[in-house]
Amino acid sequence: MKKNIFILLIIFTISCSKNDKKLMVFAGSASKPATEEIVKIFEKETNIKVEIIFGGSGYVLTQMIMSQIGDIYFPGSYDYMEIAKNKNVVFPETEEKICYLIPSINVEKHNPKKILKLKDLMKKDLKIAIANPEGVCLGNYSVEIIENNFSHEEKEILKKNIINYTGSCSKTAGAISLKTVDAVLGWRVFKYWDKKNIENIKLDKSEIARIGYIPVAVSKFTKNKKNSKKFIQFLKSEKSKKIFEKYNYFISKKQVFDYLGEEKKIGGVYDVPKNWIKKSNLKLN
Repeated sequence: MKKNIFILLIIFTISCSKNDKKLMVFAGSASKPATEEIVKIFEKETNIKVEIIFGGSGYVLTQMIMSQIGDIYFPGSYDYMEIAKNKNVVFPETEEKICYLIPSINVEKHNPKKILKLKDLMKKDLKIAIANPEGVCLGNYSVEIIENNFSHEEKEILKKNIINYTGSCSKTAGAISLKTVDAVLGWRVFKYWDKKNIENIKLDKSEIARIGYIPVAVSKFTKNKKNSKKFIQFLKSEKSKKIFEKYNYFISKKQVFDYLGEEKKIGGVYDVPKNWIKKSNLKLN
């Protein structure tokens, strides 16, 4: 997988040297369905080709830094944009907030395991997946929810049910679609990625510490800052907002707070306890 990605990066670098009407976007998978649709419209309207590398926000950030190429960084959460700014690899003044994400329990259609609330994830013989908190922003939110709502003893029971750390938001949603697990701690929008196979179990507002949002900024490796800004402005356009809303992303804080029934912290960074981090070659902090 990594080898294929770096081959793609080499090919893209060579092609860009001959054509400045191309952009490369390193994106977290949290926005994947909507972004893919938006890109098609942007390409048609501007004649600017957009190549997207989707994956866990931390993983694609590492790829962008190692390859020293890329025009736009589009992570799935504020957390990794902060890392990118701290590493001085994006232009902070170009950052824009695109849409909002709410954590949810995602289960198989018709909920055969009868998971009705967060503590039901401790049920015997359940198979659960969470996104890898070392490189996927969703994983940070999942661990935060578990740490805030389960006692030490309850966490030990729950951890026995966690059979997989997924490498991106799309892989987390896919674990339910493919029925390899019974439940995931994911985003509310996953249901709308695959309505035939995924249902949501809404978390109680008291169980959610903060709301995620998807930011975007121009990379300092860009060869075309003008077109990169043009793409970001297109993401902010009314046309793009309608596409995000079609996939049930929230595009305003009011929509988020109305859904939850109270105001919550937006964004922010959560330090994942070391006991949740598995061995990895990634060095993001």
